[in-house]
Amino acid sequence: MSDRAALLKGIRAWLVFFVVCLVLSGATAFPLVHELHWTESLLRSLSVPEHLPGLMHWIERVRQGLDATDAEYPFVLYGTDWLAFAHLVIAVAFWGPYRDPVRNIWVVEFGMIACAGIVPLALICGPVRGIPFWWTVVDLSFGVFGVLPLWVVRRKIQRLAAAT
Repeated sequence: MSDRAALLKGIRAWLVFFVVCLVLSGATAFPLVHELHWTESLLRSLSVPEHLPGLMHWIERVRQGLDATDAEYPFVLYGTDWLAFAHLVIAVAFWGPYRDPVRNIWVVEFGMIACAGIVPLALICGPVRGIPFWWTVVDLSFGVFGVLPLWVVRRKIQRLAAAT
């Protein structure tokens, strides 16, 4: 296999990984109410309340908030449907770099900028919305772990561009 073919294969593998994570992240925003019930049950069965009471309290609080919102104001959850849709649309954008990485490197760079934008959003909006700091760190991890595969892809694309 040529260097160019190996680079292209690596780029595409990383992009598929990133897109699958993006789609899964988006898809989980649709059934939030059911997910929180399932998560709470799972955590209880794993004895999490005894070991991590703060986490359990937070999950219970979020689940109660979602239950109340779903019962009284279900239209508010429409916002999370749009959040899910945005993840799916962004995932589709990565078809461009999959097809022609050099020409569409800007999509990868856009994704890296979006990952960087998670940091100020979480650090500003988390406290404003009463999100515990440890959960803000979880949110920050999406930006940190999201940028890593994109950074690898960008480097490989730059190498591919130099090779052609």
